[in-house]
Amino acid sequence: MLEIDTKQMYIVENTEEFNQSNVTQRLDIWLSNQIPDLSRSRVQTLISQGNVKVNDQTCTSKKISVKTGDRIHLTLPEAQPTKLQAQAIPLDILYEDDSLIIINKPAGLVVHPAAGHQDGTLVNALLAHCPLAEIGGVQRPGIVHRLDKDTTGAIAIAKTDIAHQNLQAQLKTKTARREYLGVVYGVPNAEKGTIDLPIGRHPTDRKKMAVVSEEKGGRPSVTHWTIKERIGNYCLIHYQLETGRTHQIRVHTAEIKHPIIGDPMYSCNRSIGVNLTGQALHAWRLQLQHPLTGELIEAIAPLPDQFNTLLKILRLRAHS
Repeated sequence: MLEIDTKQMYIVENTEEFNQSNVTQRLDIWLSNQIPDLSRSRVQTLISQGNVKVNDQTCTSKKISVKTGDRIHLTLPEAQPTKLQAQAIPLDILYEDDSLIIINKPAGLVVHPAAGHQDGTLVNALLAHCPLAEIGGVQRPGIVHRLDKDTTGAIAIAKTDIAHQNLQAQLKTKTARREYLGVVYGVPNAEKGTIDLPIGRHPTDRKKMAVVSEEKGGRPSVTHWTIKERIGNYCLIHYQLETGRTHQIRVHTAEIKHPIIGDPMYSCNRSIGVNLTGQALHAWRLQLQHPLTGELIEAIAPLPDQFNTLLKILRLRAHS
């Protein structure tokens, strides 16, 4: 069992699968795999500062092995107060009321401040537009879920703590639905399918995620897909997430040899001669229940110009 004490929104995970298997793993590696938001160096610092207990005993060595049945307790110190700057960045609003706001995020916009992106983020833009829930933490107020920097489309942000807790619970219980459209290399043999492969931190490249066995710290990850359009040697695919791991669709599509076009991290730098800001992946539709009324809210984000241009060029090539 892993327990986490923090005012930030990390989820407490029950690691029964690990405890039922007769495996061991170094403490820092295991923790960084369980919490993808934390780099291994950050985990090592937390251990050295006495923020980790193993079986109720403070541990300051990153090298000890986590064994079957161990109970790990991690305390994350509160983030140092940072006065985020409100910035008047244009927002494409799909839905808004007093509880939440749903934005159609453009490519290139980072969701919240982090190392290397202290401002110019979606959070900075939202702070200039409306108040946000504080429960998300100093650096990510209101953030319920995230989209990668170059993934476009619908993203929900909570304005109140009640909305934040409710929306996160909907994601956890899968009552909220997130649907994506992506353009991939090649055409799968089947019309639809499910990718059920665990995802964890890449063993050698800490900026990447990868398919990693659960014995080595991977977390269950399920992506459902359906072909919407075959376009020569490419196709447009509709994705529905059952889980929401970091880079999930990008990792899963690359694993089945149909990576997203324009993905600089997982498509092996393939080029199709079309100028793209990033991967051709778009959070097309978001369905959730209103946190106060229970009313169904459906937000559909129109395809961005680059995505439509890519489809047009590929269709012309396919029919030439």
